[in-house]
Amino acid sequence: MHPTDNEHLGKADWRARLIAGRAAISAQQRVGEARALADAVAGLAGGTVCCYVPFGAEPGSLALLDVLRDRGARVLLPVVPPAAGPLDWAVYEGTSALVPGRYRGILEPGGPRLGPEGIGEADRVLLPALGVDHTGVRLGRGAGYYDRSLPFASPGAELVAVIRDTEFVERLPAEPHDVRMTAVLTPGRGVLALPYTPPV
Repeated sequence: MHPTDNEHLGKADWRARLIAGRAAISAQQRVGEARALADAVAGLAGGTVCCYVPFGAEPGSLALLDVLRDRGARVLLPVVPPAAGPLDWAVYEGTSALVPGRYRGILEPGGPRLGPEGIGEADRVLLPALGVDHTGVRLGRGAGYYDRSLPFASPGAELVAVIRDTEFVERLPAEPHDVRMTAVLTPGRGVLALPYTPPV
């Protein structure tokens, strides 16, 4: 993908393109990427970390959550609310404590809810994205859950989008309300701080 050739694309176009790219990824590649991400995330453990359970072709794994937890992090996972609004949060207590949620059956913690303010306890937030650009603009699926949730995050929290290497692009469409990411985590490159300046 060559983003400089696609500056005219809107968000819907980018979503379609990135989703199509994910659909073409083999199961073997997903397994390898999940392992690489779990290895890379070890350096982000400690304190309180908001994370997520991957859905469909999203990069990541339950093993990644266990690495964070085993390294001493208190891991919070999102709980999708019954109506449109910011995400609720609950503590991850292991895979056996996860239950199917109301949104597409995505696994969620079955324990006590912390409310939308739970994300404010996090030192870093690892969140899914379809793509991220070099300035930190994140493109999600369009449901808006994270757009409504990130304003509750601590001003000093690291916001790390987890994407594939091909989903880190030069420029995406931006809107004034977009919350910029402070880093990306990819299987091949690990953690990259944002904004990013490519080497000459």
